[in-house]
Amino acid sequence: MKKLASWGLQTALGLLVVSFAAFAIITLMPADPVEIAIRTWNLPATDETVTALRQDWGLDRPLISRYLRWGWDFLHGDWGRSFRTGEPVLTEFLHRLPLSLSIGIAGLCLALMLALPLGFAAAVKPGGLADRFSRLLSVFTQSTPVFATGLVLIWVFGVQLRWIRPFANDGASLVLAISLVALHSTAVLTRVYRQSLQEAATQPWFATARAKGLSETQALWRHAHPSAFYAVLAAVHSEAGWVIGSAAAMEILFGLPGISQFLVQSISMRDQKVLQAYVMVVAFWMVSVDLLARLIMLRLEPRLT
Repeated sequence: MKKLASWGLQTALGLLVVSFAAFAIITLMPADPVEIAIRTWNLPATDETVTALRQDWGLDRPLISRYLRWGWDFLHGDWGRSFRTGEPVLTEFLHRLPLSLSIGIAGLCLALMLALPLGFAAAVKPGGLADRFSRLLSVFTQSTPVFATGLVLIWVFGVQLRWIRPFANDGASLVLAISLVALHSTAVLTRVYRQSLQEAATQPWFATARAKGLSETQALWRHAHPSAFYAVLAAVHSEAGWVIGSAAAMEILFGLPGISQFLVQSISMRDQKVLQAYVMVVAFWMVSVDLLARLIMLRLEPRLT
């Protein structure tokens, strides 16, 4: 448990550093939020209005003081108000977050479900059909942007076959988005799982298992699978970062109203509160995935923590 406690302390410090860096960089962008708010909300551009807004938002205070106030308000559920919509940022995120989370979580889960049987089949018969397919899939996903693959699928299923309605924000669009998010992770996790199984097959204890009468398939599943699955869980953390970018691309491509699409719409307005909240949501996503993976690994092998 000492390693888990150390991880918790490092994570807390990391979130603190990320929050301050995000706040400082976004705050120091060459754009005055007061001017943006006055123009967006059609407020009178008087000295009284400008002074009132700057005092209300704490823009007349030093950067550290503003950060501490923002952090305190953020932790207590006050994420500020969006310049573009005029609504509380937390309300906007809560409305859109379930869709974004469903794309990311479902994509990762689907990737795991596909990677394990495909990687196992590739390890059982190196150079076989499953092994060649997984290698081809890995090359394809590394060389072709997911956005381009999505455009091709829209053209095939939406224009040529007319099975879906492009940009309709319906169930078919959501299924395609999840599938495309899972595509890259499936290729990566499959190769990690396959490589870990092959490395385990070279160990002396694997030969002992075979000598006891187990077939290679049985020995791989009973004795090599736990350590190989541990390696897959370790790789999930890095894939979680990639899922953020791919899920954002899918929201824009298929017109899905998630938080990433909301972010893109807010960037041109220099909507600082939205940008700061988005960075923190992404940071919490990474921490949550890492925590879940560590807890599962702790369950598999308590001695490693």
